[in-house]
Amino acid sequence: MDAGPAALELSQSQGQGSAAGKSQDSHPMYPCAKLKLDQLFLQWLSLPDSQQLVSNLVEDAKQGKSLKGPSSSSFTTPLSPTTAHAIFSSTKCRSPCSPMSPTRRQSTSSALRRPPLARIPQFYFPSGTVPVSEDVRGLFHARVNALFDPHPAGLNLEQFSSVVQEVCQLPTILAHPWFERLVSGSSERLVSKAAFVEWWSSRQLVAAPATRRLWEVLRPDGKQHLTYADFRPLLQAVLQYHPGLEFLADTPEFQARYAETVIYRIFYTINRSGSGRMSYRELRRSDLLDALFALEREEDINRVPRYFSYEHFYVVYCKFWELDGDHDFSLERADLARYANCALTYQIVERIFEEAPRKFSSGVPGRMGYEDFVWFILSEEDKTTETAMEYWFRCADLDCDGVITPSEMWHFYEEQMKRLEGLSQEPVLFEDVLCQLHDMLQPAREGCYTLADVRRTRPQSSLLFNTLFNLHKFMAYENRDPFALRAEQLGEEGQVLSDWDRFARSEYLRLAVEEEPEDMQVDAADDMWGAAGSRGAAGGSKMLLEEGEPDEDDLVAGLGSAAGAAADFMAAGSDANSGATAMDAAS
Repeated sequence: MDAGPAALELSQSQGQGSAAGKSQDSHPMYPCAKLKLDQLFLQWLSLPDSQQLVSNLVEDAKQGKSLKGPSSSSFTTPLSPTTAHAIFSSTKCRSPCSPMSPTRRQSTSSALRRPPLARIPQFYFPSGTVPVSEDVRGLFHARVNALFDPHPAGLNLEQFSSVVQEVCQLPTILAHPWFERLVSGSSERLVSKAAFVEWWSSRQLVAAPATRRLWEVLRPDGKQHLTYADFRPLLQAVLQYHPGLEFLADTPEFQARYAETVIYRIFYTINRSGSGRMSYRELRRSDLLDALFALEREEDINRVPRYFSYEHFYVVYCKFWELDGDHDFSLERADLARYANCALTYQIVERIFEEAPRKFSSGVPGRMGYEDFVWFILSEEDKTTETAMEYWFRCADLDCDGVITPSEMWHFYEEQMKRLEGLSQEPVLFEDVLCQLHDMLQPAREGCYTLADVRRTRPQSSLLFNTLFNLHKFMAYENRDPFALRAEQLGEEGQVLSDWDRFARSEYLRLAVEEEPEDMQVDAADDMWGAAGSRGAAGGSKMLLEEGEPDEDDLVAGLGSAAGAAADFMAAGSDANSGATAMDAAS
């Protein structure tokens, strides 16, 4: 298209100016951009409207008239509506749609303005103190006044239990140790309203979570951890007031053993550091509060398998007593090697007595105390818990480098193969065991099993330790029936039982069944054992106490009519006649 004389003249003048610019700057910074702009300018100049505009501007310039660009309403180019106005206008006239106009500026600013952010309430308090609103504080004081105002002098233990349940929303079993703590040093033994409010408010527990309240009730003043001694008042209240433990009222020796065992189980599960000092973080992550609420609901304490079951204590204590042949309340290597009919290898027994998994609390070198045995039996019978996995991993890690290698596994499995050959069983080759464990556990590094691999693959990871340490469980796995195993894992009500729950239940039933044929062999003078069997462990201890002051052996024999006699069986002999003789001696 012919751009016309005026356009050609203007193009030539632009070309001259461009040539002058090139002479001044022979190396433009963006040559490609300049070429594109020249191309767009020539394209715009070739349009008819653009040619007419340029011609008019040239004529006005020749006549000496001022140059004025057209308004957007009278002239608009397809490529840029405001190009000519921006280039050729000598005055700053603004179009109605200009961003500088007041209406446009107001609408644009309102559109770009961000809405106010919602205020996020504070969720982290470094001091652990949560601010209490006036409504919550008023509700707390209203509940306190409703329970304390009818008793201006103060509340006794029974009345204070209502405060613990309704105001503090804690299990009522905590009322007993807490009450003794508040009335210590007072002759009236009454908790006043002022003393309770001051104790509760000084620890800022009005809006605290339930675990924090439990922590403050158990924690002594000035300490930031819980020890064994801090749980003894709680266990004394359980023994004194729970209806499921009334049969132990006249046997303080077994009360002490029961409380000791429960405390060990609590620290075994909750105190993951194994320091004997439970922190608030460990308590907060535990299920101890739920167990205390279940203890309050159930009259049968054996229906609370978590920590407090008497049957579980009974199995642990009888197992320890069976192994302790000299009854000095400590075990030697030979004693522990007889556990579960010599199921453990001598290599792992030696590692345990080297205190590789845990330092012994007995204080005597080479002697395992009752606390150490509780840790052992809980770890042995349920290898799926966190504490058990760490316990056995430290045993198998001979060089303490955090990795179980095939050479360390062979150190333990070599004895297993020899024991299988001694039992006329076909031993499983070590190479086959390695392949099977590798396929099952799938370690991150081939042939190297870390604690993370063991945790990631539980409960299958328990096979690793059973293969290396426990001959009976290893053989049971090789001859397992998957359908029968599934049925065993379900409880009476369909709930899934842990390995420890299933072991304790079967072991308790075994001890009870072993007493039945002996009842048929004893004469009428020994009928007291049959009568005691109706209440399990209750009757045996009471019968012994009625005949006189028993020694420790008699008390253990009378711990339960069923399992106490079975324990004497194992200590005295294997046939029924020796069992009857042992029972007569206990009488």
